[in-house]
Formats: sequence, structure tokens, C-alpha cells
Amino acid sequence: MPIDAAKAVAAEPRSAEIRWDRKDVQLYHLGLGAGIPATDPHELRYTLESKLHVLPSFATVAGAGQGVVGGLSGPGLEIDLASVLHGGQTIRLHRPIPVEGKAVSTSRVAAVYDKGKAAVLVLRTEAADDDGPLWTNDSRIFVRGEGGFGGERGPSVRVEQPEREPDKTVERGIREDQALLYRLSGDYNPLHADPEFAARAGFDRPILHGLCSYGMTLKAVVDTVLGGDVGRVRSYTTRFAGVVFPGETLRIRMWADEGRVQVAVTAVERDDAPVLADTVVEHF
Repeated sequence: MPIDAAKAVAAEPRSAEIRWDRKDVQLYHLGLGAGIPATDPHELRYTLESKLHVLPSFATVAGAGQGVVGGLSGPGLEIDLASVLHGGQTIRLHRPIPVEGKAVSTSRVAAVYDKGKAAVLVLRTEAADDDGPLWTNDSRIFVRGEGGFGGERGPSVRVEQPEREPDKTVERGIREDQALLYRLSGDYNPLHADPEFAARAGFDRPILHGLCSYGMTLKAVVDTVLGGDVGRVRSYTTRFAGVVFPGETLRIRMWADEGRVQVAVTAVERDDAPVLADTVVEHF
């Protein structure tokens, strides 16, 4: 079996030094669609070096996303990327991410769950610099066809959607070339660029990175509910409920309560097909 759950979880954590600078941050933000309108003062916080702040979801790509991509090739794992889908993501921020920095990133397989027809890997990445912890990432990766090995099914947490109307609703268009730009931040899985590879994975055309829609959603929450203050984000979690294609439009619904914002994201052109579910931003 390509996945040896016991071996994967028992493997020694892998550590590496990662670095990032303003250019990496700006490229990431542009990959999320920032900079429209280009002279909007609110957008310049994502694109202009003299005003730059860092969206917390940058933690998923800092160091070219080594925690996720590298985690798929560790001991006990032999995985065909065509069978992989990103199931969910959680970021916990310990303090705001600096515009430029270096850190030690430590990654390990925290758990392997048996969902029957698929295995789920929980890849945990923790980053710290000389001043202490920066962030903790948990990536939940579905590997189709690798379940049925008799392991634990793992948790199944669902967040009930509020019955009231959303407090805020915004729409964000996805450019046709957005996946091509976003992948320059480190996720070069051909599923997001190569039509032949996408067809082998069961899609009629390349799909957008789940972490791109994830970042776009957090940006919408920060901009519309948190007053544009990235430092207010404490944690951000989601379940990837469906794919989205370049050229589509995301509809982002937000319910704001004390210390948290619940979010639901759908694809407008496909009759509001679910994209992100069980999504919560906790904040100061």
C-alpha cells in the first residue's frame, strides 16, 4: 500500500529554514486578486512595499509552501498527485507575520485517517523565528483510493450555518489566469495548469488551488469585517467543499459575532455550488 500510516506518523519531524521578503508577499497577494483597483488605498496595503502588511494566510505559502508539498513525500508515503485533493486547512497565528523574515519550519504527519474510499493526512507545520512561534498550519489532504486500511475515521466537525441573513455578502471574480499566477507562490501541482493532467484527475479543465480561494476569502473578511487590520486574525479554518474554476465568481457570505466570523463560500455561476464550508475566522 502506498500509504503506511504507522510509519508516516512515527517519522521524525523535518525542519528547514524558510525565508521570505516583500516580493514574496506581494506576489502572494496578487495571486489572490489584490490590487483591483490598483490605486485604491485599501488595496495598496497588499501591493505597495511602503504600506505593505501580510495577510495571515500567507503562512500557507511561506518558504514556497514546503510544509504541504514536502509533506506528501515523507516516510511511509508514496502518493500520485492526481489522487490528491485538499480537504481542509487551519491556521493558528501566534503573532502577526513580518513583511520580511526567516524562520525554522518543522513539519510532520500528525495523523492518518481512514475514510473508506480515501485516506486523510493531517500535515502539521509549525514555524518559529528568533522571537518565538509565528504560526501553526494543519493541512487535511484527501488521497483518493487509499482508504480501507482499518484505521480510525477521525473527527467530522460541522459548523451549523446561522438561520439569519448574512451580515455581509461580497462577490469576488477569479481571473482566467489566476491559477497560473497563484502557483508561482510554490504550489506547482499540474492539476491547476495542465488540461491533460486535470482530465486524468477527473476534471474537464484545470481547477483553482483550494488555498487560493482560502486566501481570497480571508482577504474579504479582513477587508469587510475587520477594518482591514490583518493583526486581528487569531485563527482561520475551513473545509474545502467543492472545486472552483478560473473565470468563475465567488460569493462570500459572512455572519459576524463577538470574536468570530462564520463564512460560507459558493460559486455563483454554478447555482451557488459550495466551495468553502465550516469556515470560521476567530479574531481579537
